[in-house]
Amino acid sequence: MLALGATDVERAAAFWGAALGYRLREGVLGGWGTVLSSADGSGISIALQRSESEPEARPRLHLDLHVADAAEQEAEVARLVGLGAQRVDWDSYPDEPDFVVLADTEGNLFCIVDVSLSAAE
Repeated sequence: MLALGATDVERAAAFWGAALGYRLREGVLGGWGTVLSSADGSGISIALQRSESEPEARPRLHLDLHVADAAEQEAEVARLVGLGAQRVDWDSYPDEPDFVVLADTEGNLFCIVDVSLSAAE
Protein backbone atom coordinates (compact mmCIF):
# COMPACT_ATOMS: atom_id res chain seq x y z
CA MET A 1 0.00 0.00 0.00
CA LEU A 2 1.17 3.50 -0.82
CA ALA A 3 0.10 6.39 1.41
CA LEU A 4 -0.39 9.87 -0.08
CA GLY A 5 -0.91 13.01 1.95
CA ALA A 6 -3.82 15.26 1.05
CA THR A 7 -5.42 18.37 2.48
CA ASP A 8 -8.69 17.47 0.70
CA VAL A 9 -8.95 13.69 0.97
CA GLU A 10 -12.29 13.51 -0.82
CA ARG A 11 -10.97 15.47 -3.84
CA ALA A 12 -7.83 13.32 -3.94
CA ALA A 13 -9.93 10.14 -3.75
CA ALA A 14 -12.09 11.32 -6.64
CA PHE A 15 -9.00 12.13 -8.74
CA TRP A 16 -7.06 8.91 -8.08
CA GLY A 17 -10.19 6.77 -8.34
CA ALA A 18 -10.91 8.17 -11.81
CA ALA A 19 -7.23 8.24 -12.84
CA LEU A 20 -6.62 4.59 -12.00
CA GLY A 21 -10.10 3.12 -12.24
CA TYR A 22 -9.89 2.34 -8.53
CA ARG A 23 -12.78 2.17 -6.09
CA LEU A 24 -13.12 3.29 -2.49
CA ARG A 25 -12.77 0.49 0.04
CA GLU A 26 -14.77 0.88 3.21
CA GLY A 27 -13.76 -0.36 6.66
CA VAL A 28 -10.05 -0.60 5.87
CA LEU A 29 -7.26 0.32 8.31
CA GLY A 30 -9.60 0.34 11.27
CA GLY A 31 -11.82 2.89 9.55
CA TRP A 32 -9.35 5.78 9.85
CA GLY A 33 -8.04 5.76 6.30
CA THR A 34 -9.44 6.35 2.85
CA VAL A 35 -8.21 3.47 0.72
CA LEU A 36 -8.55 3.01 -3.03
CA SER A 37 -7.85 -0.24 -4.82
CA SER A 38 -8.51 -1.97 -8.13
CA ALA A 39 -11.84 -3.76 -8.53
CA ASP A 40 -10.18 -7.16 -8.32
CA GLY A 41 -7.82 -6.18 -5.51
CA SER A 42 -4.67 -6.67 -7.60
CA GLY A 43 -1.83 -4.19 -7.69
CA ILE A 44 -0.97 -1.55 -5.17
CA SER A 45 -3.64 0.16 -3.08
CA ILE A 46 -3.50 3.86 -2.26
CA ALA A 47 -4.24 5.15 1.24
CA LEU A 48 -5.09 8.84 1.38
CA GLN A 49 -4.27 10.48 4.67
CA ARG A 50 -5.14 13.99 5.75
CA SER A 51 -2.00 16.14 5.81
CA GLU A 52 -1.38 19.86 6.13
CA SER A 53 2.28 19.66 5.08
CA GLU A 54 3.33 20.88 1.64
CA PRO A 55 4.18 18.27 -1.01
CA GLU A 56 7.91 17.80 -1.62
CA ALA A 57 9.32 19.69 -4.60
CA ARG A 58 11.54 16.72 -5.49
CA PRO A 59 10.04 13.64 -3.84
CA ARG A 60 12.23 10.60 -3.57
CA LEU A 61 9.14 8.40 -3.85
CA HIS A 62 6.49 8.94 -6.52
CA LEU A 63 4.18 6.99 -8.81
CA ASP A 64 5.15 6.14 -12.39
CA LEU A 65 2.20 5.26 -14.62
CA HIS A 66 3.36 3.37 -17.72
CA VAL A 67 1.93 3.74 -21.22
CA ALA A 68 2.83 1.87 -24.41
CA ASP A 69 3.95 4.73 -26.66
CA ALA A 70 4.08 8.49 -27.26
CA ALA A 71 0.51 8.70 -28.57
CA GLU A 72 -0.86 6.93 -25.50
CA GLN A 73 1.30 9.15 -23.28
CA GLU A 74 -0.12 12.30 -24.87
CA ALA A 75 -3.68 10.99 -24.52
CA GLU A 76 -3.14 9.92 -20.90
CA VAL A 77 -1.60 13.27 -19.95
CA ALA A 78 -4.60 15.05 -21.53
CA ARG A 79 -7.04 12.75 -19.72
CA LEU A 80 -5.39 13.26 -16.34
CA VAL A 81 -5.18 17.04 -16.80
CA GLY A 82 -8.89 16.89 -17.59
CA LEU A 83 -9.42 15.14 -14.25
CA GLY A 84 -7.57 17.89 -12.37
CA ALA A 85 -3.85 17.08 -12.64
CA GLN A 86 -1.44 19.83 -13.64
CA ARG A 87 1.64 19.71 -15.83
CA VAL A 88 4.80 20.49 -13.87
CA ASP A 89 7.48 22.77 -15.27
CA TRP A 90 10.21 20.23 -14.52
CA ASP A 91 13.73 21.62 -14.82
CA SER A 92 15.46 18.25 -14.86
CA TYR A 93 14.11 16.66 -18.03
CA PRO A 94 16.84 14.90 -20.04
CA ASP A 95 17.31 15.83 -23.72
CA GLU A 96 14.80 13.23 -24.91
CA PRO A 97 12.60 12.40 -21.92
CA ASP A 98 10.46 9.29 -21.81
CA PHE A 99 8.33 10.78 -19.03
CA VAL A 100 6.02 13.70 -18.32
CA VAL A 101 5.79 15.06 -14.77
CA LEU A 102 2.33 15.88 -13.44
CA ALA A 103 0.97 16.92 -10.05
CA ASP A 104 -2.28 15.51 -8.69
CA THR A 105 -4.99 17.70 -7.17
CA GLU A 106 -2.94 17.90 -3.97
CA GLY A 107 0.42 18.73 -5.57
CA ASN A 108 1.82 15.20 -5.25
CA LEU A 109 4.11 14.57 -8.23
CA PHE A 110 3.84 11.55 -10.50
CA CYS A 111 5.05 10.62 -13.98
CA ILE A 112 3.54 9.24 -17.16
CA VAL A 113 6.27 7.08 -18.69
CA ASP A 114 6.44 6.03 -22.35
CA VAL A 115 7.93 2.54 -21.96
CA SER A 116 8.54 2.17 -25.72
CA LEU A 117 11.50 4.54 -25.38
CA SER A 118 12.96 2.62 -22.44
CA ALA A 119 12.55 -0.69 -24.29
CA ALA A 120 14.42 0.67 -27.30
CA GLU A 121 17.60 1.23 -25.30
